[in-house]
Amino acid sequence: MKKHRALKIVLIVVLSIVGLLVSFVGGVFIFASATTLQVKDKANMNIKGNVTTKVDKSNQLNLLTWNTGYGALDERQDCYWDGGKGVYGESKAVVQENIDAMKNKVREINPDIFFLQELDLNSKRSFYIDEYNSFKNEFKDTEYNSTFARNFKAGLVPLPLYKMTGKVDAGIATFSKFQMTKSERIQLPIPFSWPMSLFNLKRCLLVNRMPIEGSDKELVIINLHLEAYDDGEGKAKQLAMLMDMMKEEYQKGNYVVAGGDFNQTFSTTNYQKYPKIGEWVCPVIDASGYTDFTFKMDDTHPTCRYLYKVYKDADKSNFQYYMIDGFIVSNNITIDNMETIDLDFKNTDHNPVSMRITLN
Repeated sequence: MKKHRALKIVLIVVLSIVGLLVSFVGGVFIFASATTLQVKDKANMNIKGNVTTKVDKSNQLNLLTWNTGYGALDERQDCYWDGGKGVYGESKAVVQENIDAMKNKVREINPDIFFLQELDLNSKRSFYIDEYNSFKNEFKDTEYNSTFARNFKAGLVPLPLYKMTGKVDAGIATFSKFQMTKSERIQLPIPFSWPMSLFNLKRCLLVNRMPIEGSDKELVIINLHLEAYDDGEGKAKQLAMLMDMMKEEYQKGNYVVAGGDFNQTFSTTNYQKYPKIGEWVCPVIDASGYTDFTFKMDDTHPTCRYLYKVYKDADKSNFQYYMIDGFIVSNNITIDNMETIDLDFKNTDHNPVSMRITLN
């Protein structure tokens, strides 16, 4: 009798634990579904700033793209998603120091237009610092217009289990010294199905239109951060959508520039300078099929480092680097110069890439 009673108690305990686990997992999915980023195919974004200066074709334009790594992926960090263990920045103070250092560098470069990726608004991983407004406070509305588009919003990212990522609210931003007449968020194909789609980025294009002095044509600027962790099909669909849009704008006679973190390299780039060491293989975009456009990366220095281990004291001669940040421009634009600015990944896992162009 006592044995049966003991078994009954064990069974009740086991079923209670299973019930709690099921309730917890179900609660996570319900909460995630309620708080994940809800997207439309197209949505107008707010343009912040008071700049009314139009683009002047007679002047060379200086553009910059930089993935900020949400201020947390500096030289002292690895990252769980790349095979490391890190999840958050070292501290709130360090994240802010990294953001401030990047702002100072952008100020020094003084671009006419700059693209930023992986800017957090309100995320646990970056100690809830509003990084977009931190940049806006430096590059004020009287100097730069700016727009922001979310591509990642989740009330809870439950991985890794040993230190959950938690709340994420992030996106991409474009700053410009020129008037913007329209800003749109264009949703890209999402390669992940439910439930993984709840905890992944909803990648997008941030498309800004800028009038040109004395012309009925526009400078169309596209900021992007394409897929990283899919099996390749998502990357291909996203690239196809991007190029279809660029082709359509170019056929209208507009000047088109797409820049950012492609998470792929270009066939026009000497990416063999940075051979595969880590697990992630960098896909290659075959640029030969897009004759109306120039695909450009500067391979003088790598644009990105792998986050599988801490960089600061690592053997730099035996580290995984990539070429994934650059620009695509329509053939009515001349690329006068491009430079990957070697900052040795001190404040983020990406180097900034600068490009000077002339509109023909």
